[in-house]
Amino acid sequence: MKSYKDLEIYKIAFELSLKIREKTLLLEHPDRFEVGSQIRRSSQGVKDAIVEGYGRRRYKADFIKFLTYSQASLLEATSQAEFLDRVYSNNGWAEIVIELDCLGSKIYAFIKYVESNWRT
Repeated sequence: MKSYKDLEIYKIAFELSLKIREKTLLLEHPDRFEVGSQIRRSSQGVKDAIVEGYGRRRYKADFIKFLTYSQASLLEATSQAEFLDRVYSNNGWAEIVIELDCLGSKIYAFIKYVESNWRT
């Protein structure tokens, strides 16, 4: 692995943050600026914490800490997507929730992998 860009969880998080950004910019006022802004920040935080953790991969505990931050941001984004799904049902937010849940499983599995197999 030469770069954080090689991590599957990063690739998925990056694409999902772009998808969420596009969807939130279509929200009605004031949701576009309130919950839309919050889910944009939390979904971007998922990928950014992965990158920051990768930058500290030499220190296993730091890597795990930032992967855990990533997972926490993902849970925040999931909660916001669930809210948007309830407010704007049949508008694609349920699929975003599913994609976020899937990514959460992958991040969790990667944390377990790093805990068991990562050599510094």
